[in-house]
Amino acid sequence: MTSPAQDTPAGLLASALRGDPGRPLITFYDDATGERVELSVATFANWVAKTANLLQDELGAQPGDRLALLLPAHWQTAVWLLAGFSTGVVVAPGADPAAADLVVSGPDTLQQARACGGERVALALRPLGGRFPQVPPGFLDYAVEVPGQGDRFVPYAPVGAGSPAMHLAGEETMTAGAVVERAVAAAEAYGMAPGARVLSRLPFDSWSGLAAGLLGPLAVGGSAVLCRNAAALGAEQLAAREATERVTLTV
Repeated sequence: MTSPAQDTPAGLLASALRGDPGRPLITFYDDATGERVELSVATFANWVAKTANLLQDELGAQPGDRLALLLPAHWQTAVWLLAGFSTGVVVAPGADPAAADLVVSGPDTLQQARACGGERVALALRPLGGRFPQVPPGFLDYAVEVPGQGDRFVPYAPVGAGSPAMHLAGEETMTAGAVVERAVAAAEAYGMAPGARVLSRLPFDSWSGLAAGLLGPLAVGGSAVLCRNAAALGAEQLAAREATERVTLTV
């Protein structure tokens, strides 16, 4: 069960921030580059606030607008998901950009993202959140735009449990409350105990990946270890990472 203060994804993050802001929330590995990034609850929440301010003030996103996310399982994708939930836009991972009001794209999907007639934001997904060497034409570079945004976020319109929040392919749009309820149920189905540390190699364009790599751990006061490009990891390498990161569940 969640309290009324935790009945939205943004409420879950706020609860985590009140509880233990210094604990790890997202640890990210990219096994193609050797990158490792760890974000505490406080650092992650700061990124979310800045990104939500960018969405609301600079991009002019309105509650109910559809945000197509063309991004892999990455710590910056997790930031955008919570920023979207915070502002009241409908986050649509992997959605058709042509049917979206705005789009956020990684470097490999820029051509696809150009189908969006609204605002377009590009993420280089370089180590340490680095910029593009040259900004892709027709896009804002997230790494350039986000640092100057405010560290605190207040939505112009309240975002409650009944607000539309997420759309996944082949499903009905979920409300913010439904996202939390489904995250709690998924955490139970995965066997996530309170404080679980979950290693996930799943993509973020499906519910299973979102639940394992972000929403389930957030719902149980846990943390996620996101591993991108981990297909080549052998059993011994995976076991070593699980031990180093004190993983309690691997999916």
